[in-house]
Amino acid sequence: MARGITESDVHTAADAIVNAGERPTVERIRAHLGTGSPNTVTRWLETWWQGLGQRLQAQQAKLSLPEAPDAVANAAGELWRMALEHAQASANEALAAERVVLQEEQTALQADRDAFASEAAALRDKVEAASQAERVASTQAVELSRLVSQLESQLAELAKQRDTALASTADAESARQAADRRLHELQDAAQSEREAMTSHVRAIEDRAHAEVDRARQESRELKSRLSALQKEHATAGKSYLKAVEQGNSKAADAHRQAEVQRARADALEDQLARLRDLPAALEATLRRSASPAKARKTTEKKVARSSTNRAKVSKTGVQ
Repeated sequence: MARGITESDVHTAADAIVNAGERPTVERIRAHLGTGSPNTVTRWLETWWQGLGQRLQAQQAKLSLPEAPDAVANAAGELWRMALEHAQASANEALAAERVVLQEEQTALQADRDAFASEAAALRDKVEAASQAERVASTQAVELSRLVSQLESQLAELAKQRDTALASTADAESARQAADRRLHELQDAAQSEREAMTSHVRAIEDRAHAEVDRARQESRELKSRLSALQKEHATAGKSYLKAVEQGNSKAADAHRQAEVQRARADALEDQLARLRDLPAALEATLRRSASPAKARKTTEKKVARSSTNRAKVSKTGVQ
């Protein structure tokens, strides 16, 4: 904000503005002077308006015509009075407008002051926060100093460990070189063994190929033999089935005959009870007759024998 303007500066600027045919205002005076606080200009402008009547009267006295006729003097006085009234009214209007502007400027200034107070409070809060942060930073600095000391101790320990590790690395390098030499030796041995193994595998493969060829030949021969055996088996199966069918037929006939004989034996059971040696023979004959899968000749002989015995028994029973 500009400083240093005086009441005389404001009055001179107002006179210049009036001479230019304009009404003096705070903004015009500030523009004319190029500086000045609105409050200061307003205060000095009010004093300019207050002294305007006196200056006009003084000017009238200077311009009065001595020994002028009364009519002329009265007319001039009336014009001067009207001019003074008009100037006073204009001055009052200008003063009222200036007061409105001043009120608006004061309101804006008050808003600026409030904003400045808010900013000041915010700055105080920031200063307090900065102070708190400074205290925290001081505490952290102390802690960091302690950590630095601790890290320095750790670095010294790590340096010792590094020296030990370097020594171990040297030993490990020596061991690695020895291991490399041993590895080369093993690789050479493995190469020799691999070559020998390759030759051995090739020989085995050759023998295996020969065995496969022989197995294939044997397989073909076995297939031929199997085909022949299958044909023989089919022929034998047919013969077997035919023989089985014949045996089943014969067994069925024998079974039917055995059933007939069993019926007859039941009829003669009371007569056979008196004979001691016939029951065992008849039982054996019946057991053999009940098995149709046995040889037909043996069955027929036993059946014939049983028939003869039963005939004898029947005769004996009739007598």
